[in-house]
Amino acid sequence: MSTQKQARQRYGDVHESEALRVPEEKAEQLVDALNSDLAATYVLYHQVKKHHWLVEGAEFLGIHEYLGEVAGDLEEGADVLAERAQALGGVPLSGGANYEEHAPVTPEDADAYDIRTSLEHDLEMFGDITEQLREHIQLANNLGDYNTEEQLRDILEDVEEHGHHLEHYLEDDTLVTSETLE
Repeated sequence: MSTQKQARQRYGDVHESEALRVPEEKAEQLVDALNSDLAATYVLYHQVKKHHWLVEGAEFLGIHEYLGEVAGDLEEGADVLAERAQALGGVPLSGGANYEEHAPVTPEDADAYDIRTSLEHDLEMFGDITEQLREHIQLANNLGDYNTEEQLRDILEDVEEHGHHLEHYLEDDTLVTSETLE
């Protein structure tokens, strides 16, 4: 256990970065946005990992591997969000319960669902996060923080791509013959 008696910096406090020179008022808005994105990303990450672990059926392997890739990309994006919040002078949000409390998305409950329902839940959350990222990209642009804007655009690209792939998994087109389905 740590012997340190006082926190170096409290969550929610933002100290202006000498190097980045983003005014404190702007940095506070950006750190809040980044922490909201971080929370949403980790809520989705945990839901995707759950589905990665629980997927069954004829398409198990492909979906299992794909969801593993999605989880990896989400974790990389979360790291970018947390590091940028810190660089702007804030404290990145951390901790499981904190993520759900601060996330603008709601995870499915703890039950196991069929893979179609699970992927539908994931797609819904990807859509919500896509909308929020677009808002935060605009915020960063309006505040003149083009680096944060660019980093959010990169994350948005991955989020949109995965959402699009999930749409394809959920399409009803199949090579399985109708006799096989009966």
